[in-house]
Amino acid sequence: VPHPASLREIGGLVIAGQLALIVAAVFAGAAFYVGFAEQPARLQLDDRSLLTEWKPSYKRGFAMQAPLAIVGFLLGLVAWWQAAQWLWLVGAVLLIANWPFTLFVIMPTNNILLGPGVDKASPTTGALLEKWGTLHAVRSILSLVASSLFLILVLRS
Repeated sequence: VPHPASLREIGGLVIAGQLALIVAAVFAGAAFYVGFAEQPARLQLDDRSLLTEWKPSYKRGFAMQAPLAIVGFLLGLVAWWQAAQWLWLVGAVLLIANWPFTLFVIMPTNNILLGPGVDKASPTTGALLEKWGTLHAVRSILSLVASSLFLILVLRS
């Protein structure tokens, strides 16, 4: 197995870092789209329609973004190992931080909204979905910062 320094000399580092950047940017783009376009448009709906639209959208978004966070994290770790540059680790941790943030901060709101007893026409539902949008913005920030770090590091290599 070649030593990471020799990989750097032949350009092997670039692949893991570039892939980490691509995956983080896709995650960030999806998160930003939700906050910039989808959530504001959704909030124009009545409470019943709002929840009806949010449920399948959330499930699809989770199915796409959850694996992106894991793959981007792993690629960031590989780039960190290869480059011995701690900022790769910071970017990887920022990207995977979406998992615990979602599980511990956003999931209680999700569970209420996805629960069988939720009143679709209640103003409380609309308020919960507004709260969800604010919490989701943190996911956008984490992934945008991770993507920015990865971009800077790729441009430096």
